[in-house]
This record gives sequence, C-alpha cells and structure tokens, in this order.
Amino acid sequence: MQNSHLKNILLLLLATTFISTSGVLGKYINMAPEIIIWFRSIFAGVFLFIYCKFKKVDLKIKQRKDLTPFVISAFLMAIHWITYFYALKLSNVAIGMLSIYTFPVIIAFLEPLFIKTKFNPIHIFLGLLVLTGLYILTPELSLENSDLKGILLGVFSAFCYAIRILILKQHVGNYNGSMLMFYQTLIISIMLLPLLFFGNFSNFQSQLPYLILLALITTAIGHTMLVHSLKHFSASTASIISSIQPISGIIIAYFVLTEIPSKATYIGGSLILATVIIESFRSKK
Repeated sequence: MQNSHLKNILLLLLATTFISTSGVLGKYINMAPEIIIWFRSIFAGVFLFIYCKFKKVDLKIKQRKDLTPFVISAFLMAIHWITYFYALKLSNVAIGMLSIYTFPVIIAFLEPLFIKTKFNPIHIFLGLLVLTGLYILTPELSLENSDLKGILLGVFSAFCYAIRILILKQHVGNYNGSMLMFYQTLIISIMLLPLLFFGNFSNFQSQLPYLILLALITTAIGHTMLVHSLKHFSASTASIISSIQPISGIIIAYFVLTEIPSKATYIGGSLILATVIIESFRSKK
C-alpha cells in the first residue's frame, strides 16, 4: 500500500515536471507564439485522440448545451497559451511561469461570482501577498520595460486560465479530462486556421522536433498524467505538489537556456508560491 502511494506521488511529480517544460520550450522555439500554439494544438489533438481511442474513452458530447462552455473554455485556453508564450518571449522563464501561477488566487477571488459560495476575507490577504510578490518581480514600473510587459501578460494569461477552469468546473466537470483536452485542442486548431494565410512558417522544419515535444510531453502526456493523478489525491494535494512547476521550470531553464534568476525573482516568486500553498491547505476538507 505504501509503495503504491509512493508510486502515485512520483507519477504526480513527473507529470508536474513534464508540464513545467512549457516554459523552456515556449522561450526556446523560434516562432511566433500564436503559430507555436496552433501546432501545439494540432499535434496534441492527434496524440490525445489516439490515447482516447486506445483507452476507449467516450468522445461523445452528451448534451447540446455543453457545446457553448466547450467553445468558450477553448477560446480562453488559446488566449491563455498565446499570452503566456508572449510573456516568456518578453521576459524569461522564471518571470513568465511565476506570473501565471497567480491563477489559484484569482480563482479564489472569482469563484463566488460563478458558484454561489461565500467570499472569504483571507483571500484579500492572499491577493495582497500576490501583488507584493509581483511588485518585487517588477524591475521598474515602465511599460517600456519588457519584464513588466511579460508580468502583465502573464497575469492576464492566469486570469484567462482561471475563468476557463471555473467554466469547466461549473458546466462540464462530468467529462473525462483527456476527452476535454482533445476537444480543447481541436477547437483551438480550428480557431487559429487563419494563420495559414498570414503566419510565417519559414523555419517550421527546424523547429518541428521542439513543437512535437511541446505537444507530446508537455500537453498530451503531462496533462493526462495530472488528470489521472487526481484519482489518487485530493485537488488540494495535487495543487500543493504542482506548485513546484515554476521551480522545475526555472531549474530546466538554467540548464537549457542558462537563465539565472535574480534575487528579486527568488523573493517575489517565494511570496507567490506561498499563497498557492496557503490556499491549498486552507481549502483542504
């Protein structure tokens, strides 16, 4: 029994590490973010479709009314991915990943608007903690500064991701996670089709291996493993463990891109991650 629990913990940590590769790949791939996301969606959609067929996952959308939240959440996912990758291009992996990791506190603030739950005043404290962390991350309050642009885009990306999660939770939470991800990637691929006429694909061949890695390791395998791990852990436990994502991303970026975070990044990032851990423990039932 203990060996089984340890195995599940290790699988969750591996899933988290796989997902954290998005930071390095998003920064490293030499293409426009919207084009990266289009290929990411197409390739991941193919991998997820094969996986769903192999595992005999039902791909049928049960009710017509579920189509609207499917499409809206996919649209938000596309914006989340694109703005996140722009944040990575403008700043660095550490700042980009830490900025989007504000999403758990954003969810805590927005949840009472979506689901009839009472607002908890502790979220004001957590929100202030996040804002302090972001302020420390910011080198100077000037829109000409690329790091500040990266932080603002990262937080906006986190906002879109938070809204997406709340919509899925409220309307289509009864569907299989891999099936949801398949439809999300399919819808995003269709939404971004106009890129065929306006996008620059000149270096597609040289970037293809990294695009496949992003789609397979980060998106298809990472997210599928994370969904599977929720069968063995509470959402709170999974959230606490997955808070190592920015740390994993920063470590990978150090070895792959030789990016060394500043002292301010360590301090500001610690405050942001502290809010995730506090909220995860607080919400545990």
